[in-house]
Amino acid sequence: MSSYFIKKKKAEIEFEEILLDSRNKSSVKIDNYFDNKKIKDLQKVFVLVFAVFFFQLFYLQIIKSDYYSSISEKNYIRTVKIKSSRGIIYDRNMTQVVYNIPVFDLVMIPADFFKNREDIDTKVAELAWIIGESEESFAQKIEGVTPNSYEAFPIMSNIDKEKALVIDEKIKDMGGVELENSAIRDYIDGEYFSPIIGYSGKISQSELEKYPDYLLTDIVGKDGLELSYEEEMRGIYGTEEMEVDSLGRVNRVVGKAEPVSGNNLVLNIDAELQKRLYGEVAAAVEKFKGTGGSVVAIDPRNGAVLALVSYPSFNNNLFAGGISTSEYDAIIKNPNNPLFNRPIEGEYPPGSTFKPMMAAATLQENIISPTRQITDVGYIGLGGWTFVDWKAHGQVNLVKAIAQSCNVYFYTVGGGYGDITGLGVDRIKKYANLFGMGELTGIDIPGEQTGLIPDTVWKREVKDEPWYIGDTYHMSIGQGDVLATPLQIANYTAAIANGGTLYVPQIVDKIVDSKGNVVRDIESEVIREDFIDAENIEWVQKGMRENVISGSGLSLSVLEVESAGKTGTAQYAGNTKSHAWYTVYAPYENPEIVMAIMIEGGGEGHYASVPIAKEILSWYYGERLTGENPKEATTATP
Repeated sequence: MSSYFIKKKKAEIEFEEILLDSRNKSSVKIDNYFDNKKIKDLQKVFVLVFAVFFFQLFYLQIIKSDYYSSISEKNYIRTVKIKSSRGIIYDRNMTQVVYNIPVFDLVMIPADFFKNREDIDTKVAELAWIIGESEESFAQKIEGVTPNSYEAFPIMSNIDKEKALVIDEKIKDMGGVELENSAIRDYIDGEYFSPIIGYSGKISQSELEKYPDYLLTDIVGKDGLELSYEEEMRGIYGTEEMEVDSLGRVNRVVGKAEPVSGNNLVLNIDAELQKRLYGEVAAAVEKFKGTGGSVVAIDPRNGAVLALVSYPSFNNNLFAGGISTSEYDAIIKNPNNPLFNRPIEGEYPPGSTFKPMMAAATLQENIISPTRQITDVGYIGLGGWTFVDWKAHGQVNLVKAIAQSCNVYFYTVGGGYGDITGLGVDRIKKYANLFGMGELTGIDIPGEQTGLIPDTVWKREVKDEPWYIGDTYHMSIGQGDVLATPLQIANYTAAIANGGTLYVPQIVDKIVDSKGNVVRDIESEVIREDFIDAENIEWVQKGMRENVISGSGLSLSVLEVESAGKTGTAQYAGNTKSHAWYTVYAPYENPEIVMAIMIEGGGEGHYASVPIAKEILSWYYGERLTGENPKEATTATP
C-alpha cells in the first residue's frame, strides 16, 4: 500500500476519533445544560416563595404590627368566679329568720386599672370622687393592691340598685372598675336572735389567712351560727369565661358553670318562744333594775335548744350592712354590754339552783337516806364561825330541803356536821362535773365558757390559800367560788328531768339543700348517762315538784300543766347584790321543756324569775296550743 493511502487512512481514522470525541463531549455538555437549567429553575421558585414569605412576614410584623397587637390586647379570655347564694335559716316551724338581700359591690381589677400608668393619677382622682372619698384616703385604701392581679379588689360595698345605676354610668369608660353582684343578710327581728345567729360581713385580712381560697369581696360568718356553719352555708363558686378587651370590658361570654347555693339551716329554736321570752326578760330587768338577763330553754328528751335569750342584745343587721363608727361606739360603750352572750358566756354563782345536783350526789354516795330528818335551827356554828340559813326550817328531809331551799341541810350533807360525814369538796366537784358544770357543753355556737367548780388545788394555785371547811359549806349551796353559765344550769336540770341523761345542747336540727332535701340530720348526742341511779333521780324530782306545790315556785301551781323547779338567789358583789334564778321543767310527768331563767342583780329568784316561768308556761301549754288562754285552777292559794 502506498504511503499516500496509508496517510489517508490514518487521517480518516484520526478524523473519526476526533468526531467521536466531539460527539461525546457535546453529549456531556447537553446533559449538563439540562441539569443546570432544572437547578436554576428550582432556585428561582425557592427565591420566589421566600420572597412571598418574607414580604408577608414583613407585612404582618412591621406594616400591620400595631393593628394585630391591638387585636391581641383587646380580645382575650378571662375566667372569673361567680359567687354562690349563702344558705338561709329557718326556725323549727320553718319560719324564715334570715334573708339574702341583693346589693352591688364596686370593685377594681388591678391589672386593668393600672395598665396605663400615664393616666393613673387622673383615674384615682375620678374614682375617689365617684365614691365620695378624698384622694388621700382612697389612695391609702388601694395602697396594698397588687397591680398585676386580676382578682377583684373591693372599693365600695352594699350599694343599692338605684345608686348602682348612677355609678355604672360614671364608670362605663373607666378601665378596671366594675359593679359586681353581691348580697347582704337581712336578719328578721335581729335583736331577738343575734345571740344565736350571730352575723356575717365582708371578709377581713386575718380571715383570708384562715380561708385562703376565699375572695377579697366574699361574705363570711363572724359569730354565732353564721360562723359555726360557715362551711355548710357558703355554697360553691361558679365560673364564667369571658372575652374581654384591653379595658377589661366584656365582649362576650364563651363559657359558664353555674354556682351552687349554700345549704340551709333548720333550727330547733321556736321563734315565737324566743321572742316572748325576750320580752319577759326585758320587762323583768327594767322592773327590778337589773343589769341584764338570760334564758335557756331545752327539750330534755334530746337536748334540742328551744330558745336562747340574752338581754340586752344588739341588732346584727348593723354588722351585716357595715356598721358605722358611731353605731359601734354606742354598742361597745353600753355599760350593760349587749355584745355579751350571757347564756353561754356569763359565769355566775348558781346559788340554790345547785342544790338538786347536791341532793343527787348525796343519795348516790349514801351520805344520808332521803327520809332522814335534819334539825335546822337557822344556822350552823363551827369553830367560831356561823353559817346561816334564810330561816329556821325545823325538821327537814331531802324533799323539803329542795322545796324550801334549806341551807343548813346542804351545809350538813356537803361539808358534814355531827354524825354526818358529808360529801367533801372532791366528791362535790366530781358530781358537778358529771352533771356538766365546770366543763363545756359543746353547744354549736362559739364563745361558750366553762364556769368554775373549784377544789383544793385550784385555791392553792389561784389564791395561794388552803381549803377550809367554810369553803365546802359555801360550795354546797352554790356560792363561794362556784360559777356556772345559764346554759349549764338548764342542761343539768334537763338531765334530772329526763331521768339522768346529759345531752349536748343542739341549736341546729338539720341541714337541707336549696330544694329542701335533707343533707344532714343532726342526731342527739349523749355526753353521759346512768351516772345517777334512777331511784335517786326520782327523789330529786319529788323535791323539785314540791317546790311548785309548797315552796318558792308556788305561783306555778295555778297552771293546768304540772311543773317542777328550783329557785336561786345568788349573792355577788361582796354579798350586797344578788342574781335571781329559777330553773323549771314541765310537764312534771314526761317533761318536754326545761327553762333556766336568770336576771342579773334582780334580787330574789321567786320575785324576779318565777313570774317569767309562769307567764311562759301559761302561754306554751295554753294559747300556743289552743289559741285560747289556759284555765287556772281555783283551789290553789298563793
